[in-house]
Amino acid sequence: MSSGVGVVWFRRDLRLADNPAWARATSDHERVAAVFVLDEVPLAGAGPRRVGLLVSHLRALHEDLVAAGGGLHLLRGRPAEEIPGFAAAVGASALHLNADVGAYARRRDDSVRRALDTVRFVSHWGNHVHPPGTVAASSTGRVHRVFGPFHRAWRSTAPEPWPEPGGAELLAPLDAPAWPSATLGADHPGTAMEPPGGGERAAHRRLARWMDHVDDYPSARDRPDLPEGTSHLSGDLRFGTLAARHVLEVVGDATEGREAFTRQLAWRDWYAHLVAADPGFLSEPMDPRMDHVEWLDDEEGLEAWKRGMTGYPLVDAGMRELAATGWMHNRVRMVTASFLVKDLLVDWRAGEAHFRRELLDYEPSQNVGNWQWVAGTGPDAAPYFRVLNPTTQARRFDPRGGYIRHWVPELAELSDKGIHEPATVGPLELAAAGVTLGADYPEPIVEHGFARGRAIEAYERARGRG
Repeated sequence: MSSGVGVVWFRRDLRLADNPAWARATSDHERVAAVFVLDEVPLAGAGPRRVGLLVSHLRALHEDLVAAGGGLHLLRGRPAEEIPGFAAAVGASALHLNADVGAYARRRDDSVRRALDTVRFVSHWGNHVHPPGTVAASSTGRVHRVFGPFHRAWRSTAPEPWPEPGGAELLAPLDAPAWPSATLGADHPGTAMEPPGGGERAAHRRLARWMDHVDDYPSARDRPDLPEGTSHLSGDLRFGTLAARHVLEVVGDATEGREAFTRQLAWRDWYAHLVAADPGFLSEPMDPRMDHVEWLDDEEGLEAWKRGMTGYPLVDAGMRELAATGWMHNRVRMVTASFLVKDLLVDWRAGEAHFRRELLDYEPSQNVGNWQWVAGTGPDAAPYFRVLNPTTQARRFDPRGGYIRHWVPELAELSDKGIHEPATVGPLELAAAGVTLGADYPEPIVEHGFARGRAIEAYERARGRG
């Protein structure tokens, strides 16, 4: 046991189980204090739903800590000021935390490390299956720039052992935490809400439910009309109410479905490893040739995309789902992103910024990595000439229009065929369905065939200059 108090600074690891920072602190110190800082910088960029979900998770973590004899010390302000002040107040000898790869997180942690005086800064990795830097190409020692080799190395890498938690005495806060409102730092016009089911126990129940469906993952994963086709665990991984390594251990790879699902954990790790190696990936194309793409300044098109009023029903359904819930099905994320970048030729960073604000499961490396993949600007990205046809995608993955009918109800009475492309529906069917194009639902804001050719030409010009 170490002398002094150990402080655990929770951030994106809102759980006690499978948490190396918590385990090391409670095994190395006689007394431990748990703290979370309400940092205005990330909160200012979060919509009210994500703040509400954060509060729900924090409340659950506090209750778990109270049950163990302690509680969560909730601070508000700049971490570089609040954490050293708190450490001094409780007589801390060490600060334990789980590291993050985001650019702001790195700057924040460096500033806290410099501000600490005699308190040891002890960093762990608890948010990924493998710590960034531990899966690398044998020939170069660097992160693979192609996913296939990374995945093979990732699968063959043995997880580093995590410490076992100890029985330290927990320090309880003097006052009950003053929980923020769900609209803290936000000016979003949507309705503030505090979603139920916060904390790691609720997350474990979601994982248990997913185990009833995971074997169907390969056939159901691309169907937004099938609610149980995907795990809905991305938010738990983002807030750390589940450890990615625990999910891997529970799911395993005994079936095709389980192997396909755990492959997604490898994608998540890969993007984090890439960002850890090159933080510029978060804002600049990893393929420097794509820095020459002549993006269009199409504010009207961007706004129509955000509002789900493009005239392409699957795109509009996805954007309305995002606006209403803070979540979007993964296949639809690809379709909506491709539409913005390729059909409208709007810079992928504009779409990334919108998703950053709206998504409950937003994490920088994942969001940027997926946007660069769709835009064809990142490593091992989709080819620049791959332009998803939103109508074809709708017919293939929402064949009876159930997803579209739910999120674009003005089209609900159209036939299974007509709902995917209302602009081609005859006037009698439109009238029977109560749809007037241009009034109840917009005409397509761009013609896909034209847009596809325009995008390919723009990318080829960029590649020629690169």
